[in-house]
Amino acid sequence: MAGAVTACVPARTGTILGVARSDVNPAYRRLEQYESLLRLAVPAVLIIFLITLAGSAWIQIRDGRRDAMLDAIQDIDIIASLSSAKLGTSRALTNKRQAAAQLAALVKGMPASALSQSRSLLLMDQSGAVLAMYPQTDSAPETLAEVLGDAQPLALFADRAGVMTIRMSDGNEGIATVRSLPSSSGQIAIVQPLPHVLSGWWMRTIGHVSLLGATIMVLLGIGVAYMMQANRARAADEVCEKVRDRIDSALNRGRCGLWDWDIGRGRIYWSDSMYELLGYERQDEFLSFGEVNAMIHPEDQDLYALAEQLASATTSLADFEFRIRSVTGDWVWLRARAELMNDPDDAASHLVGIAVDVTEQRGLEEKTARADARLHDAIEAISEAFVLWDANNNLVLCNSKFQKLHELPPDANLQGKSYAEVMALGRPPEVQHQFLRREQQDVGARTFEARLQDGRWLQINERRTKDGGYVSVGTDITALKRHEHRLVESEKELIATVLDLKQSRQKLEAQTHQLADLAERYLDQKAQAESANRAKSEFLANMSHELRTPLNAIIGFAEVMQSGIFGSLGSEKYEEYCADIRSSGEYLLSVINDILDMSRIEAGRTTLKKQPLEVHASIQRALRLVSEQTKAKNLAVTVDVNPEDIVIPADERALHQILVNLLQNATKFTSEGGCITVRTRLAGGAVNIYVEDNGIGIPDHALHKIGQPFEQVETEFSKSYKGSGLGLAIARSLAELHGGSLRIKSQEGVGTIVLVHLPLTEATNADIALADAAA
Repeated sequence: MAGAVTACVPARTGTILGVARSDVNPAYRRLEQYESLLRLAVPAVLIIFLITLAGSAWIQIRDGRRDAMLDAIQDIDIIASLSSAKLGTSRALTNKRQAAAQLAALVKGMPASALSQSRSLLLMDQSGAVLAMYPQTDSAPETLAEVLGDAQPLALFADRAGVMTIRMSDGNEGIATVRSLPSSSGQIAIVQPLPHVLSGWWMRTIGHVSLLGATIMVLLGIGVAYMMQANRARAADEVCEKVRDRIDSALNRGRCGLWDWDIGRGRIYWSDSMYELLGYERQDEFLSFGEVNAMIHPEDQDLYALAEQLASATTSLADFEFRIRSVTGDWVWLRARAELMNDPDDAASHLVGIAVDVTEQRGLEEKTARADARLHDAIEAISEAFVLWDANNNLVLCNSKFQKLHELPPDANLQGKSYAEVMALGRPPEVQHQFLRREQQDVGARTFEARLQDGRWLQINERRTKDGGYVSVGTDITALKRHEHRLVESEKELIATVLDLKQSRQKLEAQTHQLADLAERYLDQKAQAESANRAKSEFLANMSHELRTPLNAIIGFAEVMQSGIFGSLGSEKYEEYCADIRSSGEYLLSVINDILDMSRIEAGRTTLKKQPLEVHASIQRALRLVSEQTKAKNLAVTVDVNPEDIVIPADERALHQILVNLLQNATKFTSEGGCITVRTRLAGGAVNIYVEDNGIGIPDHALHKIGQPFEQVETEFSKSYKGSGLGLAIARSLAELHGGSLRIKSQEGVGTIVLVHLPLTEATNADIALADAAA
């Protein structure tokens, strides 16, 4: 075993009970070493990044405000210079109308964006009085001081002051400039409130702040998620290590080991306890197929034979004992129990199980066998007839004297047979009479004497064993009894007593014969009844089959005549009669089909082809089949499937027939405008399907017979609803074939609830028998 005898390498860290872990990658191991530092570094990096991001955003906002101010100042300076140049050649202003006309002509020659964002253009005379203003307002200022405020440098220095940021007369800040008009000795001023200058900057700032806030929230969420995931991964690793340590400890204490045989790759994983059990040391994580097979005793089943059995799909379970060589060269007995499993990760077949050390049990079995042989020889050497029975009255051990006494075959295998079976193989000794010894006896023991038909006397000693059985020893005391016979004068009384016992036995035997005759008659009558029932079912099936052929022709020709393929019939009554013939034929055909289905079920010829079916999809298919009937009666149909992914093993056609029969009954017996509800609920290891309606209901006296073949609530004289009375009977029988049941709860005038109980797992024959008994 080259892979196990050399020095141990810590290969177990690469697997958890044979399943490969992700940390076997060297890069992952290096990352795991620095995991504690990364857990501290990642939050620090996030904080530094957020501070840097906030600082850069603040700088961008500050620079944006400065640029907006500079742009506004440059625009106002350009507009003022342009306006001064255009109005500088005009003559002096004499009135406001003339000033307004010049100002309007000036504005008309400017682009629309020049006076946007609440910029105001004012035209003053040499005294500072405002002659015109654009845009015009209801409360136009009289003088420039009313706009710019008192003691403003702009009013004093005009062109020399340039463009300035001022506090206007209303208390708000603004940007303004004043230019002189040389030709007219007037002035022109441009004013723009500061909030309107910074409006665009404010919009961009709000966008930047929102984006920054969202980025900070996302990064904080990522950081929190990282910390939570890191803590969860660390906790999962700790739990995994604890589970592995506990399982290894349990395997070591139990003298057993785990096997995981990857059949496709030809390699086998052993747990550490398996190496310790055999004394080997682990070198590699896996052992090759040939290495393990070479260690198995040549007389035991080898792994090649087991692999052939698994490959031929004859078995998926393995339970066998074999010997394997330990590191000292001794043979260790192991009992392996394993199951063939498919690994969804690598699509390979694995034989996974456990091997238990049964060397001590094997040694005890050999010692017990040797002790049994010695005991059998000792019992065979005694001169008395010896027999040992267990608590169930089955033979454990006997000697040849007992076999000879009961004329049993000397080569018969009597061990484990019941008392009746042992006595049936031979002929019990004919006992004339027997009586108990009157002396004091121990509890659970008795001693009695019996005289055989050939004149011999036996003294039989019986004692109860601790396990509830008893041991019996028969000693031949014929010589002693012959001596006593001469002294006892009551022989005639004893003979009379024996005769009475024989007469009683004969009466009992006669009564036994009478009971046997009655049992035979009962079996004959039962067989006749079953034969008659089968004959009835076969007759119904044959008759139904014979009726279907002409019915199909009637339905087909009625449909041809109704459609008028070969010409009109000449009268509307004929078409009405053809429709009646067709509907009656189809109704009669459905009745015959129900009779055929019921006869197949009663004759035991119905075979279910079970497959996983979704209950919700089956209900929808059944509802589509009865949708025209529900629409014709304006019925409200409600479906409540909880949960929607219920899957049961069932025959698709049988489940469809159950649901359709129940929905057709609910539709038939529900008045127009009523409602039908289909619900499903889980109930332990089964699913309950409820079909509810608010129809006419069922009287209490008729509930016990509903669900039996051909049984209906209405009689043939008061019948107002069509039907054969087989729908519920077929549904009940199909549900019971699935190992389920069907129950009905109804109240006359209120409605009816039908419950179909179906198991979620494959029902065995025993489950179906129990369901039939419960029904």
